[in-house]
Amino acid sequence: MSEEISAPVRRVDHDEKCRGEAKYVGDLKFDGMLYAKTVRSTRPRAKIVSIDIPPLPEGYFIVDRHDVPGRNRVKILIYDQPFFAEETVNYIGEPILLVVGPDPDKIAEIIDSIRIEYEDLPAVFTIEQALEENSPKIFGENNCFVDYKYTKGDPDDAFSRAAKVIRGTYRTGYQEHLYIEPQGVVGICEDGKVTVYGSMQCPYYIKRAVAEGLGWEENRVRVVQVATGGAFGGKEEYPSLIGGQVAFAALKTGRPVKLIFDRDEDILATTKRHPSVVDIAAALDEEGNILAFDVDVKFDAGAYAGLSDVVLQRGIFAASGVYNIPNLRVRGRAVATNNVPTGAFRGFGGPQVFFAVESHMDRIAEELGINPLDLRKKYLLKKGDTTCTGGLVRQDVKLPGMIDRAVQKSDYYRKWEQYRRQNGKIRRGIGISLFYHGCGFTGDGENRIRAKVTLRRRADGKYEILVANTEMGQGAFTTLRKIAAHALGVPLEDVIYDFPDTDRVPDSGPTVASRTTMIVGGVLKLCADEMKKIPPERGEVEVTRTYQHPDFIKWDQKTLHGDSYPTYSFGVNIVEVEVDTITGEITPIKVWAEYDVGVAVDERLMRGQIEGGIVQGLGYALLEIMEARDGLLQQRTITDYIIPTAMDVPEIESETVENPYDYGPFGAKCAGELTFVGAAPAAASAVRNATGKFITKIPIKPEEIIE
Repeated sequence: MSEEISAPVRRVDHDEKCRGEAKYVGDLKFDGMLYAKTVRSTRPRAKIVSIDIPPLPEGYFIVDRHDVPGRNRVKILIYDQPFFAEETVNYIGEPILLVVGPDPDKIAEIIDSIRIEYEDLPAVFTIEQALEENSPKIFGENNCFVDYKYTKGDPDDAFSRAAKVIRGTYRTGYQEHLYIEPQGVVGICEDGKVTVYGSMQCPYYIKRAVAEGLGWEENRVRVVQVATGGAFGGKEEYPSLIGGQVAFAALKTGRPVKLIFDRDEDILATTKRHPSVVDIAAALDEEGNILAFDVDVKFDAGAYAGLSDVVLQRGIFAASGVYNIPNLRVRGRAVATNNVPTGAFRGFGGPQVFFAVESHMDRIAEELGINPLDLRKKYLLKKGDTTCTGGLVRQDVKLPGMIDRAVQKSDYYRKWEQYRRQNGKIRRGIGISLFYHGCGFTGDGENRIRAKVTLRRRADGKYEILVANTEMGQGAFTTLRKIAAHALGVPLEDVIYDFPDTDRVPDSGPTVASRTTMIVGGVLKLCADEMKKIPPERGEVEVTRTYQHPDFIKWDQKTLHGDSYPTYSFGVNIVEVEVDTITGEITPIKVWAEYDVGVAVDERLMRGQIEGGIVQGLGYALLEIMEARDGLLQQRTITDYIIPTAMDVPEIESETVENPYDYGPFGAKCAGELTFVGAAPAAASAVRNATGKFITKIPIKPEEIIE
């Protein structure tokens, strides 16, 4: 059966996208539609003293905090971020008001004539500044949105017995999603109900946020996804902010209102990957065995909390990597600064900490005088081990075989020895990383969400999938159809799955955390299995099921102890690079990749996830420099912010191994985010092998190589 489900099929949205027939937000047109543009803060932290708005032409409107009929706070995890700024602004780019009208050029003229007087307030711009005792307080008493701690074993005893302690500090920068299609929404108010159309990942997030902003019952808010040109996490929580704004604008004007960002605005104002500082101390005994890790994770959350809580949790749950470290002390903080808020991004939290852990394993190996892979092999998690949070590894961990195949294909050991001894202007390097992605939400998240899925058999004999999960380029339209079709034993063409509309679909949770196939697809298969037992003569019928963790999953959110995920997908990346020591240019030559994703629901889609994730990870490591100076991003255009092009993509040789998860549809586990995680640490390790220089920060700048 795994071969049947994995066999590639033609993507169901292939034709409409290739022909340019897909309808995106920019293609939506409604009678009497108005356009909106945002007036944003130019200060990182300041009081708004006054706003001078010129007389408006007829048909033009200002929409601001006074037009929010309910709560002027975006419902995310905590209520700190306003839809529109109130007395103060807290980052450059914070929305203050909308100018709405029929002519975008006239709107731009009006915005140019608006004058805002500020009174600047003390601000903080780095993690270190925010944590200083006398720093300005952006949030709470210590500028921490969340501060988590957990332990495993007895780290105090282990460090007291240590013969040597090896320390390292590792830093990662911003990363911009740079999805093909910028943020965009349309709001319509009619018959006492608001509808928001948009490019999004999480319709029910927007529905709840808009309802609270309006002060209405949720049944008066409808959210509809339209074709979405990429997201990578950047359209998880952010559309809740702008969805509310167009809802308020539509309510005030009585007309449909469209808000679409241009690219520069999108880069300036939307969430990024969290910059991080990770400190690791490893306690070793006299024989060089690792006794314990002490890991301190700090993320720059920016001016508002957003999703930093859950991003940080995934980060600290990667604190020992794929290794069975018997004693751990872990602390994690999401720090408030006056920078642009940071949020979800493919792998959310995991990539930062895996870079640190894998880099530290290289450092330990160097101290011990052994190959870094040989060190890693000694500590690999295996079935029956406990995870960093004390959960049980219940599945076979197939890393040893995956490592062997990647090593053989790449000739890793011979190249590593050869490259570490080379001289000259142009040098080669090879590096390896081992990693995982915990499937689904962390801890008890899935049990709290309780994804609801409905499968409908229609009167015409076709079957319709009703879920809130979105197609954003990753292939959900195809994979969920395949799961239902194979379970029902019907042709793929007999299964319908359209863009979610909250008036029609139940809340199956957000399209994040690589949960769509394993969690939602798993519930969908249960629906299909039940549907198959219902006689055809019953005609039109629906089956609805709700996700529940297997009984053996135990989690204590207060102590962060237990099974942080129901299962894990694993990966091995080996990256070979060429380094020009004169110019500092780093060129990826080839990547070898092995992945355990349970069972691939479609091999071609999986290959697309692999290649896309690896290239995006290489960009994170080698190219995508984004820095803030006094709260202002220095790279604010696609000219300044460099991502990999087709000319930067190395040869990629990849393979998946079969390791079915009993509770996933046809054995599938999570996949999409896993493929991002390993490329950056492997590339950094390869640069170390080529140059002899430890890489402690990504992206790696050419000037750091030249030094």
